[in-house]
Amino acid sequence: MARVLVTRRVPEPVRARLADNFDLDYHDAETPLPRAELLARAAGVDGIVSTLTDAVDAELLDASGPQLAVVANYAVGVDNVDVTAATERGVTVTNTPDVLTDATAEFAIALMLSLVRRVTDGDRFLRTREPWIWAPTMMLGNGISERLLGVVGFGRIGRQAARLGRGLGMRVHYADVVEAPSDEFEQLPLDRLLAEADVVSLHCPLTPETHHLIGASELQAMRRDAVLVNTSRGPVVDERALVDALRSGEIAGAAIDVFEYEPDVPPALLEMDNVVVTPHLASATHDTREAMGMLCVDALTTVLHDRGTPSNTVHQR
Repeated sequence: MARVLVTRRVPEPVRARLADNFDLDYHDAETPLPRAELLARAAGVDGIVSTLTDAVDAELLDASGPQLAVVANYAVGVDNVDVTAATERGVTVTNTPDVLTDATAEFAIALMLSLVRRVTDGDRFLRTREPWIWAPTMMLGNGISERLLGVVGFGRIGRQAARLGRGLGMRVHYADVVEAPSDEFEQLPLDRLLAEADVVSLHCPLTPETHHLIGASELQAMRRDAVLVNTSRGPVVDERALVDALRSGEIAGAAIDVFEYEPDVPPALLEMDNVVVTPHLASATHDTREAMGMLCVDALTTVLHDRGTPSNTVHQR
């Protein structure tokens, strides 16, 4: 049987199917393998199921050996994988598209609602057990009907977030670093979108072009009553600039699921009542995480058993 390294605990149905089909080295923990141990355990394997916090670089590929045929990345983004280095070594890289579209888009909307309607703020307040009574001016938030949702990045997830926002009565425009025609929504230049939107929701992959796509100048361009939502990748936003913008009132709030130096979260964000933070939960539903894992199993099977090319192969940029 082909040898496969799984670098993190996965849902049990996924683990069971992997064990049925491969000689499995399974890291049964939610914490990552230390780098030295990862390199050692990768030696001699035919396939790797990696997660977004595993750096799959030339060092790891070489440590695995020339028999390594496939890296199945347990994520839709592959910014943790050196696809060029893998391609040069004849290693197929796959991701998990489509199956997390709904879950991630839903979570972006949930973050937005939690922030503008002060759901998390109210929850935190009640947990202090401070005396309270209803009042007409208590903890006022904002509605979203007829507000403008600006979607940045108009791939599968961005398009679904736009549809969900429209379903809630929002007006929706979008921006993308490439031309992304849509029959449903209007594409605007990023600077205009930032200047007009009530909510800016980020859905772009992390690439050299999108690193710090939202920095000090972009935050200054936003309306002072606007909020930022990020469920894409942390480094798309310059966190220092975000903290400064929130402190100075350049924007009204932020809802953040991903962080620039994850798992580290800037302490300043944790101290602000106009910020909602979550630990990278956008795709965290039972069905979604299992479906992601099964895509990894299918990719491994296609490469290692069938000697084929998976449909979800990530091609060299």
